[in-house]
Parts: sequence; C-alpha cells; structure tokens
Amino acid sequence: MEAESEPYVRLATMRQLHQAVADLNTARSLADTLQTVADGIVAGLGYELACVNLVRPDGDLVVAAFAGNSAAESLITGRVGSRASWERRLAMGEAWDGLCFISHTDGWVLLDDDVPQWHTEGPEPRFDDEWHPQDRLYAPMYASGGGLDLLGVISVDRPRNGRRPGAWGREALQMYASQAAIAISNARLRANMQRALVRLEREQQALRASEESFRQAFEYAPSGMAIAEMGGDQHGRLLRTNDALCRLLGRPASVLRRHSFADLVHPEDIGTLLRTSAEGGRAELRLSRRDGTYLWVSLRNSVVADTADGPRFLLTHVEDIEERKRHELHLAHRASHDALTGLPNSAELRARLGARLCERPHATATTAVEALDAAYGDVEDRTHAFRADGFEADAAMGGGPYDHHVHAVAPDSEHDDGSKGLAVLFCDLDGFKSINDRFGHHTGDAVLIEVARRLTTCVRDGDTVARLGGDEFVVLADGLGAADAADLAVRLRNAIIPPIRVDGRAVRVGASFGIGWAGCGMTAEEVLRSADQRMYVEKRSRSKVHRRAG
Repeated sequence: MEAESEPYVRLATMRQLHQAVADLNTARSLADTLQTVADGIVAGLGYELACVNLVRPDGDLVVAAFAGNSAAESLITGRVGSRASWERRLAMGEAWDGLCFISHTDGWVLLDDDVPQWHTEGPEPRFDDEWHPQDRLYAPMYASGGGLDLLGVISVDRPRNGRRPGAWGREALQMYASQAAIAISNARLRANMQRALVRLEREQQALRASEESFRQAFEYAPSGMAIAEMGGDQHGRLLRTNDALCRLLGRPASVLRRHSFADLVHPEDIGTLLRTSAEGGRAELRLSRRDGTYLWVSLRNSVVADTADGPRFLLTHVEDIEERKRHELHLAHRASHDALTGLPNSAELRARLGARLCERPHATATTAVEALDAAYGDVEDRTHAFRADGFEADAAMGGGPYDHHVHAVAPDSEHDDGSKGLAVLFCDLDGFKSINDRFGHHTGDAVLIEVARRLTTCVRDGDTVARLGGDEFVVLADGLGAADAADLAVRLRNAIIPPIRVDGRAVRVGASFGIGWAGCGMTAEEVLRSADQRMYVEKRSRSKVHRRAG
C-alpha cells in the first residue's frame, strides 16, 4: 500500500475498512461474525491469510475462524493454544501501538510451543521492510473497547505488497481489531440472549410438562403417595392422596383428608413417626386400615415448595412392605428356632435366660412379696438400703432409682421355705442313640418331634421348652419352688415314657432330668452347666431298668 501516494492509500484503505466493518454488523450469529472478521482482513486490509483466535471460558484460545487458505483452514481450525503460550508471544513481540510484531529472527523459539500455526519457508529478506514468511503480526482484541479483558487475537500473514505494514496500515489493522472486538462482543450478547430466551421457553415448557408429569405420576403411581401440610395448626394433615394409598388403607380420599399419619399409625409406632425427619426421612411402621387391622408400610418423606417463596408441603411415599416384614419375621424365627422340632434353639435359649440375669448377685432368697417390693423400690427392702427419695444408697451396686428388674434368686434346694425362682430343667433322652442306630435317622427325627410336642403340652404358656441339641432339651419355668420343680420333672418324664409309634412301630425312650436354678450374678452358661451336672448325677443314681428304651 505504501508504494502508492499516501493520500490515495489512506482513502482506499478507509473505504475498504468501512466496508469490512459494515459487513461485521450484518453477521447473524457468533460463528458468522468470527468468519466475517477473518474474511474482512483478507478482502479489505491487504493480507493473504487471517486467523481469529477466540478466548474460551477456560482461558485458552481456540482457532475459531480462518481465511485465505482452505488447506490451512482445515488443518488448524478448532485447535487450541494455551493461554500461557499466547501471553508469552504478546509479551515478547515488538509493540506497534496496539499490535504485536515478532520478527522471524526472534520467532524461531516459538516453533515448538502449542499455539496452532501455519507458515511456509522463504528466502531471507532483501531489504529492511520486506515481509518474511515466518514473521508474525498479532492484533489483540479486548472487551469493552480496549480494556484489559482479552477477548481474542487476530493473526495476519503475507501482506499482498510483500512489505511490513507502514504506520497507516498498522493503524487500520488496529482500528479493525477494535471494531471486530465490539462486533464479537455484540454477537456473543445476542447469542446469550437468544440462548436465554430459548432456555426460558424450554424451562417453562419443562415446568408445565413437569407439573403434568407429577400429577400423573402422583395419581397413577402403583404405590401410595400423599401430600401433607407443613407447619401451622394443621401440620401433618393430609391434603391429597392418590388412589393407591386409598386402596392400601381401605379408606376413600375424602376420609383420609380429615386425618394425619399420626391419627393412623399404630400406638407402638408413634415414636418412630415423630422421630422421622421431614426432608429425606424414612420409617417403617404400621398404619391402620378401615377394617381395624394394621399394615406394615415404609414411609419416605421429601419437602416440596409450591413456589419460590410459597408454602412448603410434605410429600410422602407409602410402600406396602407387609410381605417383606412377614418374610423377615420368618427368617428371624428360623434363626432362633430349631428346624426339626420348631422349638427355640440353643442361641434363643441363652438369650432368654440371659435376659433374666444381671451381674449383681443376691445372697438371700426373697419371698414373692419381697420381690414385688424390690421391683418397685420399697424403702423397707431388707436386702438393700434405700434413701427416703427412692434412690439406692449404694450407687456402686448398679441399681437405679426405679430398678424394675426382678432379680432371679435360687431357692434353697434342701429346705423348701416357699421361695420361688427360675427353674432350669435339663433333659437328656435315655436310649435315643440305640433307636437311631437300629431304625435310622428318620425314626430318630420322628421321636424328637414327638418328645418336643409332649414337653410343650406339659408346661405353662409362659414357660420355655428349647432344644439344646441332639437329644437334649431344656425347660425354663419361672415362679417355681423346689417341690414344684421336682413335680414338673416327674410330669415331663411320665409324658415322655409312653411308646411312640413311628411307621407302625412302637419305640420307647426314657428321660433323665437335672434341676438347676438361675440366679443373678451367674451367666447363662453357668446356669446350664449346673443343670447339666445335676442331670448326670440323677442319671447315674437311677437304675438301668428305668432308663431302658427301644
């Protein structure tokens, strides 16, 4: 350009610059604007190649548009250069007002950085202002009309006149970069506004669809759902219920709207309901049905806001878990009961026995009246001293002010003084091994089942008959004296002795009993061991004729 007369060059450049800027304002999208910026440099500012590098949200610069060479465009468009590499380039170059020029003599150090670049080899310049193929000229674009917020960088190459731009060419490129920054910012603003409008419309459509989806999901959900009030005098009152919940509880929606879950919950589960948090709370409890029965359900809560600042509601999902609870109870029963006889097993026996024992020993037996006095903290208790306010004087003994644990005390086995205790009757079948050996395990199992049935029919409802293992059984009977326990052992033995018919064959077993007593200060193992030892003493003392079986 500078080869022509200066006024003519300026006028021609101004016309071209004006047209290029005008084209920037006709672009309809951000992508069109970026490409127009690159095309305007090639068409109006006298450069063969132009590249627009745009700052991404992460700070790096991406090649967003290229003009002048289709091969170069396909090679580097979309490639990314790091922000650090670009800042290095802009800092090391020769400042031409708002432009940055890096001569080929200095730019060789940039050949291996990560900024996308396109260049060709060429001869050394023949004169000072001749353009070399590896010369670099950058026009930074800043947001808000030249501030410090970098928007992007325009890079140009190959001036058509083969010379480095003069003062007016530099000014024209700088002016164009400034206008391009404004055009790109406006295009971004329009794009953001369009995206915001589209997003708002989609959100409104999604909200309408969500409301309809929620309504349908609520109404037609296969499990029960309810919406209840939160806060105020009507807290917890059911506002809306779906058909599944109505069917589950056997009540119409009009009736359920007069209640809260607190009105429907089983009395034993009211504490569980009150402890369940509103947001994300879960609980398993029983709700009453119209016929008066109770159903196990799982409740899951979540808080729903009607509007941004509107009232909040409690959304509760109600799932029928009756079958699962029944299965859990069945599994628990199997874990604690003998599979063959259905009696409590060894673990359950020890658990029940351990529940009646504590670590504090009692040296003397108590009568029934004294046991009641001890249970209710009578100040006249002869075994322990209590203060007038009902607190035990000796805190180290472990009792509390209202210790309702009735201590188990073994009665005097030699002198029946009328005291009662927890009797532990250890039973071992006599002759059972020979039945197993002669007739097989099928017959032996049938004998054990029948013995279990006979033992169960001879005890009271509150007593425990357990199978300890093999041919050993244990009976726990509370509230018996020494004579009562001996009578019970005789009744149980007499119930076992009659013949047992298995597959048309009559077999007999005998039984030896040892009577032990549970007392606080003992462990369950110690109690069972004591009864077991007494059983073997009794077994050896009886004549063989009484233990004969077969």
